[in-house]
Amino acid sequence: MPVGTQATVKAVGQDDLCALGVEILLGNTYHLMLRPGEELVGALGGLHRFMAWERAILTDSGGFQVYSLAQNRRITEEGASFQSHLDGSRWLLTPERSIEIQETLGADIIMAFDECPPSKAERPYLEESLARTTRWLQRCATAWSRGRSALFGIVQGGLDLELRRRHVAEVCAVELPGYALGGYSVGERPEEMHASVAEVAPLLPEDRPRYLMGVGTPVDLVTAVAAGVDMFDCVLPTRCARNGLLFTTQGRLNLRNRAHARDERPPDPACSCYTCRTHSRAYLRHLFAADELLALRLATLHNLHHYLELMRGARRAIEEDRLGAFAAGVRVREAGRVPASQ
Repeated sequence: MPVGTQATVKAVGQDDLCALGVEILLGNTYHLMLRPGEELVGALGGLHRFMAWERAILTDSGGFQVYSLAQNRRITEEGASFQSHLDGSRWLLTPERSIEIQETLGADIIMAFDECPPSKAERPYLEESLARTTRWLQRCATAWSRGRSALFGIVQGGLDLELRRRHVAEVCAVELPGYALGGYSVGERPEEMHASVAEVAPLLPEDRPRYLMGVGTPVDLVTAVAAGVDMFDCVLPTRCARNGLLFTTQGRLNLRNRAHARDERPPDPACSCYTCRTHSRAYLRHLFAADELLALRLATLHNLHHYLELMRGARRAIEEDRLGAFAAGVRVREAGRVPASQ
Protein backbone atom coordinates (compact mmCIF):
# COMPACT_ATOMS: atom_id res chain seq x y z
CA MET A 1 0.00 0.00 0.00
CA PRO A 2 1.56 3.33 -1.00
CA VAL A 3 1.44 5.72 1.94
CA GLY A 4 -0.80 8.75 1.45
CA THR A 5 -0.29 10.31 4.88
CA GLN A 6 -2.24 13.52 4.30
CA ALA A 7 -4.70 12.25 1.67
CA THR A 8 -1.97 12.34 -0.97
CA VAL A 9 0.93 10.15 -2.01
CA LYS A 10 3.76 12.65 -2.20
CA ALA A 11 4.81 13.78 -5.72
CA VAL A 12 2.22 11.80 -7.70
CA GLY A 13 -1.45 12.20 -8.57
CA GLN A 14 -4.34 9.80 -8.24
CA ASP A 15 -4.27 9.28 -12.03
CA ASP A 16 -0.65 8.15 -11.71
CA LEU A 17 -1.60 5.69 -8.98
CA CYS A 18 -4.46 4.25 -11.02
CA ALA A 19 -2.17 3.83 -14.02
CA LEU A 20 0.32 1.99 -11.81
CA GLY A 21 -2.39 -0.42 -10.73
CA VAL A 22 -2.53 0.64 -7.09
CA GLU A 23 -5.57 -0.99 -5.46
CA ILE A 24 -5.38 0.45 -1.94
CA LEU A 25 -3.77 3.45 -0.23
CA LEU A 26 -2.91 4.16 3.38
CA GLY A 27 -4.04 7.38 5.08
CA ASN A 28 -3.01 8.70 8.48
CA THR A 29 -5.54 9.30 11.24
CA TYR A 30 -3.28 11.51 13.32
CA HIS A 31 -2.38 13.89 10.50
CA LEU A 32 -5.89 14.06 9.01
CA MET A 33 -7.38 14.66 12.46
CA LEU A 34 -5.14 17.69 12.92
CA ARG A 35 -5.47 18.97 9.35
CA PRO A 36 -7.95 19.44 7.74
CA GLY A 37 -9.97 17.62 10.44
CA GLU A 38 -12.18 14.57 10.05
CA GLU A 39 -15.37 16.65 10.39
CA LEU A 40 -14.48 18.67 7.29
CA VAL A 41 -13.55 15.54 5.32
CA GLY A 42 -16.78 13.85 6.41
CA ALA A 43 -18.85 16.87 5.48
CA LEU A 44 -17.29 16.84 2.00
CA GLY A 45 -18.31 13.25 1.37
CA GLY A 46 -15.56 11.28 3.09
CA LEU A 47 -11.94 10.63 2.26
CA HIS A 48 -12.63 8.84 -1.04
CA ARG A 49 -14.57 11.77 -2.46
CA PHE A 50 -12.33 14.38 -0.83
CA MET A 51 -9.20 13.05 -2.54
CA ALA A 52 -10.97 11.68 -5.65
CA TRP A 53 -9.90 8.08 -5.02
CA GLU A 54 -12.50 5.41 -5.79
CA ARG A 55 -10.40 2.43 -4.74
CA ALA A 56 -9.78 1.15 -1.23
CA ILE A 57 -8.28 3.13 1.66
CA LEU A 58 -6.80 1.90 4.93
CA THR A 59 -6.27 4.33 7.80
CA ASP A 60 -3.94 3.67 10.69
CA SER A 61 -5.15 4.42 14.19
CA GLY A 62 -2.67 7.14 15.14
CA GLY A 63 -0.87 4.83 17.54
CA PHE A 64 2.47 4.93 15.73
CA GLN A 65 2.45 8.73 15.58
CA VAL A 66 1.80 8.77 19.32
CA TYR A 67 4.87 6.51 19.66
CA SER A 68 6.97 8.86 17.54
CA LEU A 69 5.89 11.85 19.67
CA ALA A 70 7.46 10.32 22.78
CA GLN A 71 8.78 13.66 24.03
CA ASN A 72 5.35 15.30 23.87
CA ARG A 73 2.88 12.64 24.93
CA ARG A 74 1.52 10.94 28.01
CA ILE A 75 -0.19 7.54 27.96
CA THR A 76 -2.86 6.57 30.47
CA GLU A 77 -5.62 3.98 30.57
CA GLU A 78 -7.96 6.52 28.98
CA GLY A 79 -5.75 7.09 25.94
CA ALA A 80 -2.80 9.15 24.73
CA SER A 81 -2.48 12.86 25.40
CA PHE A 82 -0.08 14.61 23.07
CA GLN A 83 1.01 17.95 21.70
CA SER A 84 0.34 18.76 18.04
CA HIS A 85 3.47 19.10 15.91
CA LEU A 86 1.67 21.85 13.96
CA ASP A 87 0.76 24.41 16.60
CA GLY A 88 1.54 22.91 20.00
CA SER A 89 -2.12 22.42 20.95
CA ARG A 90 -2.99 19.54 23.28
CA TRP A 91 -5.04 16.58 22.04
CA LEU A 92 -6.40 13.40 23.57
CA LEU A 93 -6.72 10.32 21.40
CA THR A 94 -8.66 7.43 22.89
CA PRO A 95 -9.68 4.08 21.38
CA GLU A 96 -13.23 5.35 20.91
CA ARG A 97 -12.08 8.63 19.39
CA SER A 98 -9.72 6.86 16.98
CA ILE A 99 -12.54 4.65 15.69
CA GLU A 100 -14.87 7.65 15.41
CA ILE A 101 -12.33 9.60 13.36
CA GLN A 102 -11.59 6.70 11.02
CA GLU A 103 -15.26 5.94 10.43
CA THR A 104 -15.96 9.62 9.78
CA LEU A 105 -13.15 9.60 7.22
CA GLY A 106 -14.91 6.62 5.62
CA ALA A 107 -11.92 4.29 5.29
CA ASP A 108 -12.50 0.74 4.08
CA ILE A 109 -10.08 -0.75 6.61
CA ILE A 110 -9.55 0.87 10.00
CA MET A 111 -6.99 -0.05 12.63
CA ALA A 112 -7.45 -0.55 16.35
CA PHE A 113 -5.81 2.06 18.58
CA ASP A 114 -2.67 0.61 20.14
CA GLU A 115 0.54 1.58 21.84
CA CYS A 116 3.67 0.86 19.82
CA PRO A 117 6.47 0.28 22.35
CA PRO A 118 10.11 0.21 21.24
CA SER A 119 11.01 -3.27 19.98
CA LYS A 120 13.70 -3.69 22.65
CA ALA A 121 11.81 -2.17 25.57
CA GLU A 122 12.21 -3.82 28.97
CA ARG A 123 9.87 -6.75 29.59
CA PRO A 124 7.89 -5.15 32.49
CA TYR A 125 7.06 -2.17 30.28
CA LEU A 126 6.13 -4.43 27.37
CA GLU A 127 3.80 -6.49 29.56
CA GLU A 128 2.06 -3.37 30.88
CA SER A 129 1.78 -1.92 27.38
CA LEU A 130 0.39 -5.14 25.86
CA ALA A 131 -2.25 -5.51 28.53
CA ARG A 132 -3.37 -1.94 27.93
CA THR A 133 -3.40 -2.43 24.14
CA THR A 134 -5.62 -5.51 24.60
CA ARG A 135 -8.05 -3.50 26.72
CA TRP A 136 -7.97 -0.71 24.14
CA LEU A 137 -8.74 -3.26 21.39
CA GLN A 138 -11.82 -4.40 23.26
CA ARG A 139 -12.95 -0.77 23.55
CA CYS A 140 -12.30 -0.27 19.82
CA ALA A 141 -14.40 -3.33 18.98
CA THR A 142 -17.24 -1.97 21.11
CA ALA A 143 -17.02 1.47 19.46
CA TRP A 144 -16.83 0.02 15.92
CA SER A 145 -20.16 0.43 14.11
CA ARG A 146 -19.54 -2.60 11.84
CA GLY A 147 -20.59 -0.45 8.89
CA ARG A 148 -18.53 -0.06 5.71
CA SER A 149 -15.22 -0.12 7.61
CA ALA A 150 -13.46 -3.38 8.50
CA LEU A 151 -11.61 -3.25 11.84
CA PHE A 152 -8.18 -4.92 12.17
CA GLY A 153 -6.55 -5.71 15.51
CA ILE A 154 -2.82 -5.16 16.07
CA VAL A 155 -0.40 -7.58 17.76
CA GLN A 156 2.53 -6.03 19.64
CA GLY A 157 5.23 -7.52 21.85
CA GLY A 158 8.60 -6.34 20.59
CA LEU A 159 11.09 -9.12 19.92
CA ASP A 160 9.95 -11.20 22.90
CA LEU A 161 8.41 -14.29 21.28
CA GLU A 162 6.64 -15.38 24.43
CA LEU A 163 4.90 -12.01 24.69
CA ARG A 164 4.14 -12.00 20.95
CA ARG A 165 2.49 -15.42 21.20
CA ARG A 166 0.50 -14.35 24.24
CA HIS A 167 -0.65 -11.17 22.52
CA VAL A 168 -1.64 -13.06 19.35
CA ALA A 169 -3.98 -15.16 21.49
CA GLU A 170 -5.45 -12.08 23.20
CA VAL A 171 -5.94 -10.07 20.01
CA CYS A 172 -7.31 -12.96 17.94
CA ALA A 173 -9.78 -13.79 20.71
CA VAL A 174 -11.62 -10.69 19.45
CA GLU A 175 -13.43 -11.69 16.25
CA LEU A 176 -12.34 -9.23 13.55
CA PRO A 177 -12.04 -9.11 9.74
CA GLY A 178 -8.23 -9.00 9.84
CA TYR A 179 -5.16 -8.83 12.04
CA ALA A 180 -1.86 -6.93 11.91
CA LEU A 181 1.63 -7.18 13.32
CA GLY A 182 2.87 -3.86 14.67
CA GLY A 183 6.02 -2.74 16.42
CA TYR A 184 8.53 -4.03 13.88
CA SER A 185 11.20 -2.04 12.04
CA VAL A 186 11.50 0.36 14.99
CA GLY A 187 15.17 -0.08 15.84
CA GLU A 188 15.91 -3.80 15.66
CA ARG A 189 18.19 -5.40 13.08
CA PRO A 190 16.42 -6.74 9.95
CA GLU A 191 17.53 -10.28 10.81
CA GLU A 192 15.86 -10.00 14.21
CA MET A 193 12.62 -8.79 12.64
CA HIS A 194 12.66 -11.55 10.01
CA ALA A 195 13.15 -14.24 12.65
CA SER A 196 10.34 -12.89 14.82
CA VAL A 197 7.85 -12.44 11.96
CA ALA A 198 8.60 -15.99 10.76
CA GLU A 199 7.53 -17.28 14.18
CA VAL A 200 4.56 -14.99 14.81
CA ALA A 201 2.82 -14.50 11.44
CA PRO A 202 1.80 -18.18 11.07
CA LEU A 203 -0.03 -17.92 14.42
CA LEU A 204 -2.55 -15.46 12.98
CA PRO A 205 -5.77 -16.91 11.50
CA GLU A 206 -5.23 -18.40 8.05
CA ASP A 207 -8.61 -17.22 6.77
CA ARG A 208 -8.06 -13.51 7.57
CA PRO A 209 -5.69 -10.96 6.02
CA ARG A 210 -2.34 -10.70 7.79
CA TYR A 211 -0.86 -7.20 7.70
CA LEU A 212 2.75 -6.30 8.62
CA MET A 213 2.74 -2.60 9.38
CA GLY A 214 5.44 -0.15 8.28
CA VAL A 215 7.69 -2.65 6.46
CA GLY A 216 9.90 -2.44 4.42
CA THR A 217 12.72 -3.21 1.96
CA PRO A 218 12.25 -5.66 -0.92
CA VAL A 219 14.02 -8.33 1.15
CA ASP A 220 11.76 -7.59 4.14
CA LEU A 221 8.70 -8.01 1.93
CA VAL A 222 9.55 -11.31 0.28
CA THR A 223 10.76 -12.74 3.61
CA ALA A 224 7.49 -11.81 5.29
CA VAL A 225 5.45 -13.13 2.34
CA ALA A 226 7.19 -16.47 2.82
CA ALA A 227 6.09 -16.35 6.47
CA GLY A 228 2.46 -15.90 5.39
CA VAL A 229 1.99 -12.11 5.46
CA ASP A 230 -0.48 -10.64 2.93
CA MET A 231 -0.39 -6.84 3.30
CA PHE A 232 2.31 -4.20 3.70
CA ASP A 233 2.78 -0.44 3.79
CA CYS A 234 5.93 1.63 3.97
CA VAL A 235 7.15 5.13 3.10
CA LEU A 236 10.47 3.70 1.91
CA PRO A 237 9.83 3.60 -1.87
CA THR A 238 8.44 7.15 -2.02
CA ARG A 239 10.85 8.67 0.50
CA CYS A 240 13.89 7.11 -1.20
CA ALA A 241 12.59 8.32 -4.57
CA ARG A 242 12.45 11.91 -3.37
CA ASN A 243 16.11 11.58 -2.37
CA GLY A 244 17.14 10.20 -5.75
CA LEU A 245 17.50 6.56 -4.71
CA LEU A 246 15.84 4.03 -7.02
CA PHE A 247 15.15 0.34 -6.48
CA THR A 248 15.90 -1.57 -9.68
CA THR A 249 16.15 -5.14 -10.93
CA GLN A 250 19.93 -4.67 -10.79
CA GLY A 251 20.03 -3.30 -7.24
CA ARG A 252 19.85 0.25 -5.93
CA LEU A 253 20.74 3.29 -8.02
CA ASN A 254 21.66 6.75 -6.71
CA LEU A 255 20.61 9.22 -9.39
CA ARG A 256 22.48 12.10 -7.76
CA ASN A 257 25.87 10.60 -8.54
CA ARG A 258 28.01 12.51 -11.05
CA ALA A 259 28.72 9.27 -12.92
CA HIS A 260 25.24 9.45 -14.46
CA ALA A 261 25.72 12.90 -16.01
CA ARG A 262 26.18 11.51 -19.57
CA ASP A 263 24.53 8.12 -19.16
CA GLU A 264 21.85 7.62 -21.82
CA ARG A 265 20.60 4.34 -20.36
CA PRO A 266 17.23 4.17 -18.59
CA PRO A 267 17.42 3.80 -14.81
CA ASP A 268 16.41 0.14 -15.15
CA PRO A 269 16.58 -1.43 -18.64
CA ALA A 270 14.31 -4.26 -17.46
CA CYS A 271 11.60 -1.92 -16.15
CA SER A 272 8.46 -0.98 -18.11
CA CYS A 273 7.43 2.06 -16.04
CA TYR A 274 6.90 5.44 -17.71
CA THR A 275 10.14 6.83 -16.27
CA CYS A 276 12.30 3.99 -17.62
CA ARG A 277 10.51 3.91 -20.97
CA THR A 278 10.96 7.63 -21.50
CA HIS A 279 13.94 9.14 -19.69
CA SER A 280 17.66 8.57 -19.27
CA ARG A 281 19.76 8.50 -16.15
CA ALA A 282 21.45 11.65 -17.42
CA TYR A 283 18.16 13.53 -17.59
CA LEU A 284 17.02 12.34 -14.16
CA ARG A 285 20.39 13.22 -12.66
CA HIS A 286 20.07 16.70 -14.18
CA LEU A 287 16.59 17.16 -12.69
CA PHE A 288 17.83 16.28 -9.20
CA ALA A 289 20.91 18.48 -9.57
CA ALA A 290 18.68 21.39 -10.63
CA ASP A 291 16.13 20.73 -7.85
CA GLU A 292 13.37 20.38 -10.42
CA LEU A 293 10.06 19.07 -9.05
CA LEU A 294 9.65 16.68 -11.99
CA ALA A 295 12.52 14.65 -10.55
CA LEU A 296 10.39 13.72 -7.56
CA ARG A 297 7.46 12.55 -9.70
CA LEU A 298 9.54 10.50 -12.12
CA ALA A 299 11.53 8.80 -9.38
CA THR A 300 8.41 8.10 -7.32
CA LEU A 301 6.62 6.59 -10.31
CA HIS A 302 9.52 4.21 -10.82
CA ASN A 303 9.87 3.11 -7.20
CA LEU A 304 6.15 2.51 -6.77
CA HIS A 305 6.08 0.53 -10.02
CA HIS A 306 9.05 -1.52 -8.80
CA TYR A 307 7.37 -2.36 -5.48
CA LEU A 308 4.04 -3.21 -7.10
CA GLU A 309 5.81 -5.45 -9.61
CA LEU A 310 7.64 -7.11 -6.71
CA MET A 311 4.29 -7.97 -5.13
CA ARG A 312 2.84 -9.15 -8.44
CA GLY A 313 5.89 -11.33 -8.90
CA ALA A 314 5.45 -12.79 -5.42
CA ARG A 315 1.81 -13.64 -6.17
CA ARG A 316 2.78 -15.37 -9.41
CA ALA A 317 5.53 -17.26 -7.62
CA ILE A 318 3.06 -18.49 -4.99
CA GLU A 319 0.64 -19.65 -7.68
CA GLU A 320 3.47 -21.46 -9.47
CA ASP A 321 4.93 -22.94 -6.26
CA ARG A 322 8.32 -21.23 -6.62
CA LEU A 323 8.23 -18.57 -3.92
CA GLY A 324 11.47 -19.82 -2.36
CA ALA A 325 13.41 -19.30 -5.56
CA PHE A 326 11.75 -15.93 -6.15
CA ALA A 327 12.65 -14.68 -2.66
CA ALA A 328 16.21 -15.97 -3.02
CA GLY A 329 16.58 -14.02 -6.25
CA VAL A 330 15.44 -10.81 -4.56
CA ARG A 331 17.94 -11.35 -1.74
CA VAL A 332 20.80 -11.90 -4.19
CA ARG A 333 19.84 -8.80 -6.14
CA GLU A 334 19.68 -6.63 -3.02
CA ALA A 335 22.95 -8.05 -1.64
CA GLY A 336 24.74 -7.20 -4.90
CA ARG A 337 23.53 -3.62 -5.09
CA VAL A 338 24.66 -1.62 -8.11
CA PRO A 339 27.80 0.37 -7.18
CA ALA A 340 27.31 4.13 -7.07
CA SER A 341 29.32 4.63 -10.26
CA GLN A 342 27.22 2.25 -12.38
